[in-house]
Amino acid sequence: MTSLKIYHVNAFSANPFSGNPAAVIPLDFWLSDAIMQQIAAQNNLSETAFFVKTSEGFHIRWFTPSVEVNLCGHATLASAYVIFEILGFQGETLVFESKSGLLSVARTNQDFYLNFPAVISEEVKSLEGIEQAMNATPVQILRAGDDVLIIFENETQVSSLNPDFSLLSKIDARGIIASSRSDKYDFICRFFGPKVGVNEDPVTGSAFTKLIPYWSAILGKTKMNACQISKRRGDVSCELLEDRVLIGGKANLYLQGEISF
Repeated sequence: MTSLKIYHVNAFSANPFSGNPAAVIPLDFWLSDAIMQQIAAQNNLSETAFFVKTSEGFHIRWFTPSVEVNLCGHATLASAYVIFEILGFQGETLVFESKSGLLSVARTNQDFYLNFPAVISEEVKSLEGIEQAMNATPVQILRAGDDVLIIFENETQVSSLNPDFSLLSKIDARGIIASSRSDKYDFICRFFGPKVGVNEDPVTGSAFTKLIPYWSAILGKTKMNACQISKRRGDVSCELLEDRVLIGGKANLYLQGEISF
């Protein structure tokens, strides 16, 4: 029988029962892909992160309940929380090797800052099926890497979205990011990913690799504050650094234990 430590961490929030929950499992060596996928399915959270220590830092991988993904922000933040706060890492910055290249996470007091590659979006005139799936008409549609970014006139329109997830899963994209300006924040957003087994993600760090460059150009500023207005909500500090972005937030531990199989 194999036993592994597991940590359930709420990312992008200082408070319990908010932010985006992720499972984090430190490993001494990689398990098979099939076993890691089964563990992620058993956890049934939007993401389970596994990491292994290397000579240069850590190697990290992320699994939804149904697939492995190339990048996940909130589970990276959750993993950094575990490494800093529970495993006692003494440095100021972590370096993760990943399928999306080298990623770093710095800690300043209680805040964690993800340094990720920026993704530039390209506007498209239309996208077949998007209006029917979203039950709404955006003012702008953009291809944003493996996601689709749709822009609305105001926060009320974004908060009232009620997508048809069956139709949305047929859109050729990892997920759909809905966003608008906000009175309280620089911008707000929601993220829908039924194609990868997550109908709505509470706070999606990887989405901000697309949102930050977009809103920086629109608003004419490099530092911004944002909120992902899902039911659990999460506050995100944002900064554009040329071809990189800083995605900042807090985290808190909800549960720790062992899994056996």
